[in-house]
Amino acid sequence: MLLLQIDWALLFEKLALIGAIITASLVIAMYSTWGERKVAAILQDRKGPNRAGPFGLLQPLSDGGKLFFKEEIIPNTSNKTLFILGPCLAMLTAMMTSAVIPWGNQIHINMFGIDRIVNLQIADINIGILYIFGVVSTGVYGIMIGGWASNNKFSLMAAMRGASQVISYELAMGLSMIALLMLSGSLSLKTIAEQQIEGSWWNIVYQPIGFLIFIICAFAECNRAPFDLPEAENELNFGYHQEYSSMKLGFYLFAEYINMFISSVIMATLYFGGYDMPFVNEANLSVNVAAIIGFVALFGKTFILIFIFMWVRWTLPRFRYDQLMNLGWKSLIPLALVNMFITGAVILWRQG
Repeated sequence: MLLLQIDWALLFEKLALIGAIITASLVIAMYSTWGERKVAAILQDRKGPNRAGPFGLLQPLSDGGKLFFKEEIIPNTSNKTLFILGPCLAMLTAMMTSAVIPWGNQIHINMFGIDRIVNLQIADINIGILYIFGVVSTGVYGIMIGGWASNNKFSLMAAMRGASQVISYELAMGLSMIALLMLSGSLSLKTIAEQQIEGSWWNIVYQPIGFLIFIICAFAECNRAPFDLPEAENELNFGYHQEYSSMKLGFYLFAEYINMFISSVIMATLYFGGYDMPFVNEANLSVNVAAIIGFVALFGKTFILIFIFMWVRWTLPRFRYDQLMNLGWKSLIPLALVNMFITGAVILWRQG
C-alpha cells in the first residue's frame, strides 16, 4: 500500500532534475578550468591552452583523462579510511548546496501523454539559506580530514588554516545575510527571487555593502586567491591535498570549482534577481519561453560572477595569514554589524 501512495511522476521528475544539475555542475566545473587558464592568459598577454582541439576546448578532457590514468597512491602511514573519505566529503558537500537553488520558473510539459507543470528547483524549503550554510559548514571537514589523514605536517597545517579561515568568514557572511533577510522576511531562495521579480529593483540596490561582504567571504569560503592560504604551494608544498593523486586530487580540485559555480549562482539569486530578466514579465510570453529566458539570464549572471572570481585571482597577490584574520575579524564582521544596524533603522523608519 505504501508503494501505491508514492507520486512516481514527482519522484522521476526530481531524479531527472538532480541528474541534470549534477551533470551541468560537473561540466561547468570542468570547463571552468579551461576558462580560468584563458582568462589568465589574456591578463598575462599570452595564448593559454590552444593545442587540444579548436581553441583548446578539449584540454579539460585531456586533463581529466590524465587524472584518471595517474597512479593511485595512498601513503603507508596515513589513515586509509579517512584518506579516501576526505575528497568524497568535499565533493558531496559541494554538490548538495544546489538542491535549494531555483534554476528557473515553471515549465509546462505536454508530450507523450504527459501533461505536467515542473518546477526547476529540487526542493523549495522555507529554510533554504540555513540549509546552504549548514552544508557549507560541513565542507570544512573535507579539508580537515584530508589534511589530518595524510599524516603530513604541511597538509595538517594547511587544513588548520582552511578550517580557521572558513569559520572566520562564515561569521561575516552570516551577518551580511541577516540584513538581506530583514528586507525579504524569508529564508527561501525561491521567495527571495520572486520578491525581486515582483519588485522594482534587485537586492543589490538595497544591499550593496552586504553584497560586497558576501562576495569577499565567498572568495575565502572557496579558497580562492587572495584567500588561497590552505593551498599556498610556496609555503606548504601544495597544501592540504599534497599527498593526494589521481582522481582523489581531482575531487578536491573539482570541489573548488563547483563551490565557485554554486557560490556565483547563490549570489546571482540573492542580489541580482536570480532568473529575472527585465521586461520579460511584461512581454506576455509562453510559460516555457519565459522559463528558458530566465534560465539563460541566471547563467549569464553566474558566468559574469565566475569571471570576477578568475579576474581577482590573477590580479591580486595572496594575503599573509595575519592579514587574512584581521580582515575577517576586525573589518568584515564590524562592517556587517553596522550594515545590519543601518538596515534595521531604515526599515523601522519606513514603517513609521
